[in-house]
Parts: sequence; structure tokens; C-alpha cells
Amino acid sequence: MMLYFARWKVVSILLVVFAGFIFTIPNFFTRDEVASWPDWVPGRQLVLGLDLQGGAYLLYEVDRGSYEEKRLQALVGDIRTSLRQSEPRIGYTGLGVKNDKTVQFRLRDTGRIDEARARLKDLVNPLDASLFAGTQINEFSFTIADDGLVRFSFTDEGLAQRIRSVVDQSIEVIRRRVDQLGTTEPSIQRQGEDRILVEAPGLDDPERLKTLIGQTAQMTFHLVDSNANVQQAIQTRPPAGDLLVYSTDDPPVPYLIDETPLLTGEDLQDSQATFDQRSNQPVVTFRFNTSGARKFAKVTQQNVGRPFAIVLDNEVISAPVIREPILGGSGQISGNFTVQSANDLAILLRAGALPAKLTIVEERTVGPGLGADSIEAGKIASLVGIVAVAVFMILAYGLFGIIADIALFVNMVLIFGALSFLGATLTLPGIAGIVLTVGMAVDANVLIYERVREEVRNGRSAVSALDAGFSRALGTILDANITTLIAAVILFYLGSGPIRGFAVTLAIGIVTTVFSAFTFTRFLVSMWLRNRRPSKLPI
Repeated sequence: MMLYFARWKVVSILLVVFAGFIFTIPNFFTRDEVASWPDWVPGRQLVLGLDLQGGAYLLYEVDRGSYEEKRLQALVGDIRTSLRQSEPRIGYTGLGVKNDKTVQFRLRDTGRIDEARARLKDLVNPLDASLFAGTQINEFSFTIADDGLVRFSFTDEGLAQRIRSVVDQSIEVIRRRVDQLGTTEPSIQRQGEDRILVEAPGLDDPERLKTLIGQTAQMTFHLVDSNANVQQAIQTRPPAGDLLVYSTDDPPVPYLIDETPLLTGEDLQDSQATFDQRSNQPVVTFRFNTSGARKFAKVTQQNVGRPFAIVLDNEVISAPVIREPILGGSGQISGNFTVQSANDLAILLRAGALPAKLTIVEERTVGPGLGADSIEAGKIASLVGIVAVAVFMILAYGLFGIIADIALFVNMVLIFGALSFLGATLTLPGIAGIVLTVGMAVDANVLIYERVREEVRNGRSAVSALDAGFSRALGTILDANITTLIAAVILFYLGSGPIRGFAVTLAIGIVTTVFSAFTFTRFLVSMWLRNRRPSKLPI
């Protein structure tokens, strides 16, 4: 019998409703008040989306051209090492990156083609193996002609997989950087093959966010070539093995530095913004990991008296002179820092470098005032919808309409409790999903009550009519809600941004609707029947 509830079912229903209230309650208090509660008390609150509390919306795209150029330059170095490091060396000429995005050079001795092929074959860089196709994906393809001309170029599959890997790495680096800004629940996700969407609700300084995210933060440490003539290098070209770079000063100061870095940002373990004890100016301290500390100690021991350039994204941010060996594995970067710029640099160094340059494709800033207007509009729409539905149910079904309204209220509590428990972000489309759920919830009650009316007309008793109404409406309710749930799942996986927010609230609303509009309503009706034992239904 549909109207019979075992004791364990009663307890389960009441526990679910109680849990909904418990997880909803924190939303009626401030964050500071919730933070003071004991740890065992649920304290998660609804996170308002970008359109409700304002913030920054940034859509980035991986700069493929910059990445390909960087990767090909690295390949040039690998080829040089492979051909010249092992004895006997293999002579070549014209090694470099060509305009058609290939690396090309010519062997001096065509009789050593097979030997060169054996040394270079691993540089195609196998990335992955396809178990189904039985083929291997290489990053590069290379050919050696009979006249000794060697060409390396990207494969389409290899480049696509590399770009996907770059996006994955960039998402993690961006997440570490944004998290340290202290913004509320930033959303960082992939869009398409080579784009990254960053939403930072509540952030009041989007320009700072753009600077932090957009900076590659590739830090390297180089010795300065003090013997070379910098002005001559500016007018002609730098000596072989040197790079011409400029400082971040105003006006910029030119430096000639060794092309090969002695250490990189990968050797760093930690970085913090602090104040210099002597000048009381903001500085950035850094500490190397074990291997980096050993290399740093060796470099400073062998080069006392020489300038040591610290380069960030091809700009010299500091070039101190090595006064004495630094054996502790730590150092200090000084410059014209403000407190914020020192802190931002420390964040960049701690989070690591981006594997490729990112360019902004789309940028939006939502002010908190607009978010407040959206919240107010959402509140009005929700209240009007709920009140209109509640009044209609009472006018149409009397006492049973009141029971449906109580179930509707419980449904709202369960939705907000579930969103709070999951830490979901509530957006304006999410509010639309909740309003839609209100209509869907009472729609289930309408199906049940109309079925009950039909059974009463057919001469059934009160208990029999109610039992038949609930049992025969269940199939229709499940069919309708399951098809809607399928649509919500598809929206979530194929949609993005606001569409996903709508899909999440709609899916949660469907689950809570089946519970509240059918199970909880049936429980309330059975309690009313047990207490009143009516001979005729007021419906």
C-alpha cells in the first residue's frame, strides 16, 4: 500500500528534510559568523557567481605561434647536442628554424647519413600510443635526403596533443596563482582545444588578475658578459653565445648575458615578499631546492666579482654582483618594488611558469552594483513565481493544495541545502532553473491530485482513491523527470558557463522534486489520514 510508511522510512524522510534545513541555515549568516561556529557544524554557504556578485571574466587562448617557435628553438638545441656531444662529432651547417616552421640543416659528410639518423631518431619525441589504432603519435617527423638535407617538422597529431598538454599545465599554474589572490571560488576551465576560461567572482581589481595570469613568469639566472661591448652589440649583433636583454628600469638598461641559463625557475622551491632589513624597501626572497642550491653555490664560488642577472620573461629584474659565495641556497631580489608588486612577483615564482604565452580573447568586468541588481531581480521573480503557484494550488485543491505548498517549501530548502553542501556556484541562470523547478514540482502534485479526483468520481473510498492516485501517477512523474534530467546532464557536459549553472540547479531540482512532490507529500497525506480518518476527501 502506497500510504503505508515503515518506521525506518519515516525516520529517513525526516532526516533528509532535517539535513536540508541544516545545510541551508549557514546562508542566512555572514561568513565571519559562520567561521566562528564549531568545526562539526556545517558551514558551507552558497557561492554567488560572477553575474550575481561581480568580478572578472577572462577568456585566454594559447599563443600557438609563440609556443611553436619556443619548442622549435629547444629542438635546435637538442639537435646540436645530439650531433656534437658524442664522439666522433657529426659536422653540419645552416642549423636553424625556417619560416615554414621547420628545423633544417645540412650534413657536411653525406657518408654519415645513417649515423646521423640513428642519433636523431629519438628527437621525434614519441608522445603516446594508440592501443586501438596500433600507431604511435610522434611530436615531430624528420627526413634526411640523399644530399644530407635534414628537416624536422611538427606532426598534426603531435602538435594537437602538445597544445592540449599546454592547456592542462596552464590551468594548474593559473589556479595556483589565482588561489593565492584570495578570491572567492575562482572558476578555471578549458574551453575548446586551446582556450582557458577564468572567472573570479568578487575580485575588485581585474587588471591585477590579468597581469598575474598573462605573465609567463619564466625565470632564469645568467652570468653577465662584462667583457663584451654592449653598445656595439646594440648597433650590430651580440657576440656568439650571448643574448642582448634589457632591464625593467626606466629607462631600460641593456645587458649582455650568457645565452645558456645557469639555473631556471624549476630550481626554485619557495619565494616570499618581505622587507630589506637595511633599506626597509620591499624585496623578494627566494630559496632553491637541493639540486638548485648545489648549482647556485658552485656558480657563486666560481664567479665572485661578476654580475649575476636574474631574468624574468626576457627582462632583467635584478643584476647584483656576486660579492662572496652563497652556500645557503637562498637569495634576494631587490628593485623598485612596491608592496603589491613584490607580493605579485613572489606569487608568480611560487606558482611556476606558464608553458606558453596566453593572449586574451574576451574580457568582461561585472560591477558589484550590477550583481546586486541581478540578485534583486532574481528574488522578485522567484517570490512572484512561488506565491502565484502557492495561491493557485490552494484555490484549486484546498487542503491538499496547502500540503503541496508545504512540500514546495521543503523542496526549496533541499535545493539550497544541496547547492550549499556541494559548494556549487549560484548564477542568474541557476535562479531561473530554481524558478522552473517550482513549476515542475507542483506539476507532479497536479498529476497526483487529478488522478485522485478521477478515482473519487469512480466511487472509490478516500483511502483507496489516494492510494491509487499516488501509485498510478508515479510512472508518469518518473518518466517526465527522467527525460528532463537527461536534458540537464547533456546541457552540463556540452554547455559552458551560465548554461552549466542552469543545468546544475535544474538537475538538483529534479531529484528534490521527486522526493518532495511525491514521497514527502505522500508522507504528509498519510499522516493526515491517520489522524483524521475522513470518509470524504476535501479535494
